[in-house]
Amino acid sequence: MARLISLVEDASPRLREVMAALAPYAASAGDGEGAQVIGLTGPPGVGKSTTTNAIVGALRRRGKRVGVLAVDPSSPFSGGALLGDRVRMQDHALDRDVYIRSMASRGHLGGLSWATPQALRVLDAAGCDVVLVETVGVGQSEVEVAGLADTTLVLLAPGMGDGVQAAKAGILEVGDVYVINKSDRDGADQVRRDLRSMLGMAERPAEAWRPPIVKTVASKGEGVEELVDALEQHWTHLVDTGDLQRRRVRRTRDEIEAIAVTALREQWRGVHEHDALDELATEVVAGRSDPYAAADALLERLDGVDTTPQGT
Repeated sequence: MARLISLVEDASPRLREVMAALAPYAASAGDGEGAQVIGLTGPPGVGKSTTTNAIVGALRRRGKRVGVLAVDPSSPFSGGALLGDRVRMQDHALDRDVYIRSMASRGHLGGLSWATPQALRVLDAAGCDVVLVETVGVGQSEVEVAGLADTTLVLLAPGMGDGVQAAKAGILEVGDVYVINKSDRDGADQVRRDLRSMLGMAERPAEAWRPPIVKTVASKGEGVEELVDALEQHWTHLVDTGDLQRRRVRRTRDEIEAIAVTALREQWRGVHEHDALDELATEVVAGRSDPYAAADALLERLDGVDTTPQGT
């Protein structure tokens, strides 16, 4: 798995061959639903890594095989992951049924590495029952995880700012399960009341999922079993209502589009490099053109370019 995910991160020329070979082994390709992908998001400092570690322990006690993709900030010097999450997950380092991988965000603003969707396919094909994706704590841009996960878990904590600030961060619209971690601190009940009030203002159909609010102290293991129960209940809801299929089709559509756009860009650069763009940009700066007209001209120049992805 480590070598396959390295191929993904490095955008290896062998990646197309690898993904084609893995496709039949994905559990969702058969009669099963595949791995449940759980995304953990929330402001920095709420205890995402500690909560992830606690969830892994609870899932292992239930006999689940678990994968963890911990998307770390990139080192400004090496471009690699800082590996902060690995330090907090040593409890499971020797467990053969737990796979932990730190992936560098490499400056990606959404909190996720661009390679994360492909890495998820590797873990699914390897037989993981649950895959936890822990994102960089980057606030407003971090809502991207909701488009990647089957279940989005939003963490908050007392003393991290009032409920209005949390709502402004944009993370209250994306959660399927809400967690108030460090709930032994003063103010936990107030955060819960604020959350309930804000969630109550959202208009939902009668049959829609009602996000639960779970209080935890992840460092002590308190409330973790209740949290895993809530995650399993959401999974059952997704399967029973057909929402799982709809979410995955939407997720895969975005993945295909991203791959196609990347391939198109690389093919175009291979033919024209930067000369055409520089020429068009100069025209816009000089006021002889505008960005929309320049974009149209750029698309016209693609007509004669072979945009077939390499390796096909």
